[in-house]
Amino acid sequence: MTTTRAYTTPADAWRALRDGNARFAAGTMAHPAQDAARRSTLVEGQAPFVSFFGCSDSRAALEIVFDLGLGDAFVIRNAGHVIDTTVIGSVEYGTEVLGTPLLVVAGHESCGAVAAAYETLTTGQQAEGMVRAVVDRVIPSATRLHGGVMELPTGARELGREHTRNTVDMIYTYSSAVARAVDAGRLAIVGVEYSLSDGRVRLLDVRGDLDTPLDIPA
Repeated sequence: MTTTRAYTTPADAWRALRDGNARFAAGTMAHPAQDAARRSTLVEGQAPFVSFFGCSDSRAALEIVFDLGLGDAFVIRNAGHVIDTTVIGSVEYGTEVLGTPLLVVAGHESCGAVAAAYETLTTGQQAEGMVRAVVDRVIPSATRLHGGVMELPTGARELGREHTRNTVDMIYTYSSAVARAVDAGRLAIVGVEYSLSDGRVRLLDVRGDLDTPLDIPA
């Protein structure tokens, strides 16, 4: 391998992401490591410092949102960032094979899959075709108990935040490899919400040690 990892601890990786997102939101992007020289250093291997699991939405390209370059991020995306065995396998590849110290689960404002799930929950209207398979995997994030009584989120955005937090929990629970890495301090998992309107990424949930407060109360 001809390249080295830019950041080796979860906290350092998260600080780099926060700095990159601040540049993006302010319109002062550095566009680092995107030239031919960088491309040539990656021919023999990669050492990304972050794994992303996010939604396929065209407005939420995470490498751009965090102002990253070639080889910085291992990216997994599908509609609604819903979990299946191939996603868990891809996450474990990023953690165990590539050794990324940070996994970011990224939801976003105005997610179509989340909106469709909220529509189904509140009206009973089902999505058509195989899109329903995506929606059906978002809906369980809305099932929570308060005092023994089931409560629904008050809106699609709240459901989206709950879905992101639930996805963080599912990855940690379903993957023993990921759980071991988090418990050993080699990895942190963060759940974030990307705002389409202002370009900012806000921290919703953390598994592991980042020594940083949440941006939105749990």
